[in-house]
Amino acid sequence: MLEQLLAGALEDANTRRRERPYADVETEALRRPAPLDALAALAPADHVKVIAEVKRASPSRGDLAEIAEPQALAAQYEAGGASVVSVLTEGRKFKGSLADLEAVRKAVSIPVLRKDFIGDEYQVLEARASGADLVLLIVAALPQDRLVRLHALIRELGMTPLVETHSEEEVARAVDLGAQLVGVNARDLSTFELDRDLFGRVADQIPAGVIRVAESAVLSLSDVQHYRAAGADAVLVGEALVTGDPIATLASYTSV
Repeated sequence: MLEQLLAGALEDANTRRRERPYADVETEALRRPAPLDALAALAPADHVKVIAEVKRASPSRGDLAEIAEPQALAAQYEAGGASVVSVLTEGRKFKGSLADLEAVRKAVSIPVLRKDFIGDEYQVLEARASGADLVLLIVAALPQDRLVRLHALIRELGMTPLVETHSEEEVARAVDLGAQLVGVNARDLSTFELDRDLFGRVADQIPAGVIRVAESAVLSLSDVQHYRAAGADAVLVGEALVTGDPIATLASYTSV
């Protein structure tokens, strides 16, 4: 499934590249104001930080919510205390778009993450041209040499890479990369099975000073408490926010 998602995302990026050539997108990316400091926004504190996600659907759960105005939802996230807004821009399975990212960037004053299946430099430039401050890199989807190149480009553009892992070996690759923001996804993107205890098993491999993000299986306050107790500095939350009261849910989660 992960290979299919990455292949589809790259195919869609190549379609966009025919309409907006690489050089044009690069020019737009370099003209953008400087990205916001996501590491400062997610720095460890006396409470858990929340990356709040604009998410319409997923391959594992199907349709989750009708989100006609992602900018309005993102504004609610900011009002509720989110530290970062994540925007799913993958269109085939998650029903997102770069237009969602651009709309959200205009609506909030906190950092914005482009969450997609990133596999080449063009997609990174698209993220910056659309206003992203962070870009997701999935270790399982990329050979180490490409991961290194994309990580370097994201940082060169002033953005922050969120390096997502799902095993001890992938955490080691993220650490070798010098990642300062490491996510541990409880969902295996090859099988879509969940393992909520994975974070606790690998968290100690992430060095002090690196921000640790727990991803997936965050559906209740007890889930947030579970991850916080295991050492999470931040949690990434989507489904619980788009299917409930986002402001009340965020107030509850950020109290942990």
